[in-house]
Amino acid sequence: MLEATLAIIDANVITLNPKQPRAEAIAIQNGKIIAVGFNKEIRKYVSNKTRVIGAENRTVVPGFVDCHVHMTGFGRFLQTLDLRNAESIKEIQRKLREYAQKNPEKGWILGGRWDQERFAEKRYPTRRDLDAAVADKPVFLIRVCGHMGVINSRALQLAGITRETTVDGGRIDLDEATGEPNGILRENALELVWKAIPKLGSRELEEACILACEKAVEAGLTCVHWIVGSAEEIRIIQKLCLEGKLPLRVYLGIPVDLLDELVSLGLRTGFGNDMVKIGFVKIFADGSLGARTAALKEPYSDKPETRGMMLYTQGKLNRLVLKAHRAGLQLAVHAIGDRAIETVLRAFRKTLKEHPRKNHRHRVEHCSVLNPRLIRRMKRLGLIASVQPHFVISDFWVVDRVGKDRARWVYPFRTLMQEGLIVASGSDCPVETINPLLGFWAAVARKTVAGESLTVEEALKTYTLNAAYASFDEDKKGVIKAGKFADLTILSNDLVEIPPDEIRNGAVEMVLVDGKIVYARE
Repeated sequence: MLEATLAIIDANVITLNPKQPRAEAIAIQNGKIIAVGFNKEIRKYVSNKTRVIGAENRTVVPGFVDCHVHMTGFGRFLQTLDLRNAESIKEIQRKLREYAQKNPEKGWILGGRWDQERFAEKRYPTRRDLDAAVADKPVFLIRVCGHMGVINSRALQLAGITRETTVDGGRIDLDEATGEPNGILRENALELVWKAIPKLGSRELEEACILACEKAVEAGLTCVHWIVGSAEEIRIIQKLCLEGKLPLRVYLGIPVDLLDELVSLGLRTGFGNDMVKIGFVKIFADGSLGARTAALKEPYSDKPETRGMMLYTQGKLNRLVLKAHRAGLQLAVHAIGDRAIETVLRAFRKTLKEHPRKNHRHRVEHCSVLNPRLIRRMKRLGLIASVQPHFVISDFWVVDRVGKDRARWVYPFRTLMQEGLIVASGSDCPVETINPLLGFWAAVARKTVAGESLTVEEALKTYTLNAAYASFDEDKKGVIKAGKFADLTILSNDLVEIPPDEIRNGAVEMVLVDGKIVYARE
């Protein structure tokens, strides 16, 4: 008989194993599950050397996975001005003044997560609004979607942005009266500001990564699909892993800017180990609905003069997709509008025709504005739908943006699953909160405009088994079963038994990664 190094007893175990849906106890040895069953069965694996956790009937589920998170950005946002709940431009001005007074050492004032749809003024803030609050220091505030921002006059000056400045795949808004930049920047125009901001040192970047990891495991996560922004981030993640400071598993999402380096080194998806490995190449095809930069086939209902913007031509996107695919790399392409999704599907279709490859598991990130034809094409191409359920809550204005007819096909999670697509969930943090229970609640309790929602088991799979499939790990995790990694999340409530609206109020009691306790609620 095997001897457990750790055992969990007196639990309500939701296994997601169809042959054994529920259990009372789990035996673990050296990071892997060795048995699942009744308390009496599991006690056979317990010795005087076994650590025993009495769960007191709390619910144990496979470890939650966030399939789309900007961890370093999350860590940095935790250290900057949070404007998520701002209800007016006047409130932003007040918070800016207070923040500047409390942080006199900061050269730049950074922050964001504002949403103009919540403002009493019902408009975007401009450089003049920011100047009225803080004029002597540069200010850069990102919209909640991350695809749009606003800067003050000092930041415009430091970034070298004038009325003549242009940028491919982006836009600098101009004041209608003066023709000068009004401080509002969209898509790639944001990079002009980022380049002007002094880069974080390695120590500061590492601190941001550690802080984000701490918050992630507190939220119940055992793995994140970590979308990095630079090679330095990858180096820091590896350093944390080697030093034993990485509390959860990492599947790397690498920006397309580093594609040439990956290809030249011969690095493929899966390179690494069970804690940190290369995942997908991330490409942005369009922007966001909130900023009206998502590329739509028909004009925006609340702004008919625009249909959003594509960040690549069809030809350029085709070349990038083919290059990554041929190199053995998984792709994750951000596409929100139906025009962008159609363009992306053309690129995948062309690539797979020229270079067939089974089990590629390429992904479409967000895939927000769909229609039945696009869904069928995604299924035929074998693509994964990587979605963010909490967008259903945040995008409360979606009918205004796209009209009732198109809104019927915004975030159709159930239809995607019924059509046979693998649906994996994430947060897109810091766009949304990293808490998977809030995304889970949104998927189950809050219906989309189409009246769609998921069952508890369907939603749970998107954060566990389907998430494991999205990283080629379904043989190692995603269900509670002998032979799988002991990656477990212990919750205060039974997700199945409580009313759906109470899911968001649940607490994470404990998190195990590789059989080790990485978080325990005090």
